[in-house]
Amino acid sequence: MPKEKRTPDVMPSDELLFAAIDRAERHLGRDDDRGVLLATVKEHLGLPRGGWSTRQLRPQLDRLLAEGLLEQLRRAGLDVWTITDAGRRRLAAARRAGRVPPLPEAPQHRRWREARSQAGERIESFREDMRERLSAAISLLDAGDETDSDAWLATGKRLESGCKRLASATYCLAEWSEPDDATADGHEPEHRGRRDVHGWDRW
Repeated sequence: MPKEKRTPDVMPSDELLFAAIDRAERHLGRDDDRGVLLATVKEHLGLPRGGWSTRQLRPQLDRLLAEGLLEQLRRAGLDVWTITDAGRRRLAAARRAGRVPPLPEAPQHRRWREARSQAGERIESFREDMRERLSAAISLLDAGDETDSDAWLATGKRLESGCKRLASATYCLAEWSEPDDATADGHEPEHRGRRDVHGWDRW
């Protein structure tokens, strides 16, 4: 099991909290929709998901809300957080003055890095497995009339899933461009599913 993130002894500064919300909103890729869940903000700050970190952040959030620097909205029945214009001016001034420390690795960059690493580790085994599946298909072909339709349908499914897994690993390793912090890590609709490294062992 992955280790639970340890809540840091020093919680983020106001400026770092603003920067996390700002990046989280940009990475949603929705220009016309402001606000992100607190769980998403904590992920961008590198904080654990549990309620303890929420309780630690709550006084800071409430203060910034009262000061008119943050705003809480409702979207799809959920509370989301965004930065007001005044908060954005404060963040911009802090950046110009070099007072905003770097954020931890962005969630979208971590997903890209981990998928690329897993693809590099496993693609050779996927290729070897595909060779075995192809060999089995050739054996059926050589058997001629002794092969029934059920065998062909089962082999077709095995070939399809093997190709799907190899396509996904190839995409993660060589075709998925490294995401930039400035924008959302978008992808073409036809590439949907190729990033699903969790599906490799099901295919």
